[in-house]
Amino acid sequence: MAQAALDHLTVVDLTRVLAGPWASQLLADLGAEVIKIEHPVSGDDTRSWGPPFVNDKQPPDGLSAYFCSTNRNKKSFALDFASDRGLALLLQLIGQADIVIENYKVGGLKKYGLDYQSLKKKHPALIYCSITGFGQTGPYAHRAGYDFIIQAMSGLMSVTGQPPGSAGDEPMKIGVALTDIMTGLYASTAILAAVTHREKTGAGQHIDMSLMDVSVASMANQAMNYLVSGTSPVRMGNAHPNIVPYQVFPTADGHLIIAVGNDRQFKSLVEALGDESLASDPQYLSNKDRVANRQQLVPILTALTIKQSTAYWSNALDKAQVPHGPINTTEAVFDDPQVIARQLAIELEHPEHGKIPGVASPVRMSETPPTYNTAPPSLGENTLELLQKRLNVSSEDCTALIEAGICRVVQPGVVQS
Repeated sequence: MAQAALDHLTVVDLTRVLAGPWASQLLADLGAEVIKIEHPVSGDDTRSWGPPFVNDKQPPDGLSAYFCSTNRNKKSFALDFASDRGLALLLQLIGQADIVIENYKVGGLKKYGLDYQSLKKKHPALIYCSITGFGQTGPYAHRAGYDFIIQAMSGLMSVTGQPPGSAGDEPMKIGVALTDIMTGLYASTAILAAVTHREKTGAGQHIDMSLMDVSVASMANQAMNYLVSGTSPVRMGNAHPNIVPYQVFPTADGHLIIAVGNDRQFKSLVEALGDESLASDPQYLSNKDRVANRQQLVPILTALTIKQSTAYWSNALDKAQVPHGPINTTEAVFDDPQVIARQLAIELEHPEHGKIPGVASPVRMSETPPTYNTAPPSLGENTLELLQKRLNVSSEDCTALIEAGICRVVQPGVVQS
């Protein structure tokens, strides 16, 4: 097997919930050794975010589906660093690491000497990534920021949901914590950029990641539409502000997404739908015309799509090379032949829980692809290994740490000699 792309990097992961763990899981999938620091009693908050739980086993020994979605390929080190001995062990571990990722409140780690400025004095090559709701500066810096709140404050919810005045027109959040996910992706990109910079200069740096910054940046064309026009975009349901037709259309037995990105595709669409005259109608010749006249065009297209089934139109639009797709349930997603062909459903063997399902990384690399080595860990699953093999703690001291509640292992009474 090819050498993993990031197997030269060690990450101390002081994050919980989603944004930070998403970033560290991506690094772990690409080969980095990720050591997840968890409180020995409760662990990561998401361990209890269920049901569902794997094999219906409850925390702290059980694994929630939520936790499993973002913590594979990691080592769980259950350590109370609020204690002097625990803190000393964590500082020793950081001294051996390349990267620290944390998502504590601004200034929350300073009292332990675990903030970037304190650690930089001894470890100038350290790459330190902080993930917070609003960043390290600004009037909201000390506020807690959850994805839902950020989706609202960043404008994302103002463009998500049914149009104002229609049924069910309340602003809506996206069905997954997408701001957390995007922050994790931006964070991992920034970390790898810092690794490259360090390879050139030998210097580490601090990365300040904010969910608010990421969500505003992810408004993309909607943000630019406002900045260029001065007009705030509004909710449009499943329609697109800049492209027509690009939305959900009803069929005889369900719904279908039709996404026309250029004039050639529009001509192919109306030919497939059986009304070629629309392609030469001056009101619909260009995308600009179609956007201006969407209120007339969409009902005409709807009257055509509703005549046949989703399967019928899918086949017809395939032949016409018009972009389209069904609205799948999650069950249908994992039964989809494309998803099966790309092997997006995986299984990992856990020593206690057996096979745990998961979703593969979307990253495909010809020489150093992601690997799936270990299932999401039980709380403290790797504590003993890390104490003895990495930190050179004696068996006697391991026992003392466990008995004092500073550390936790899966089987507290068993200490390897």
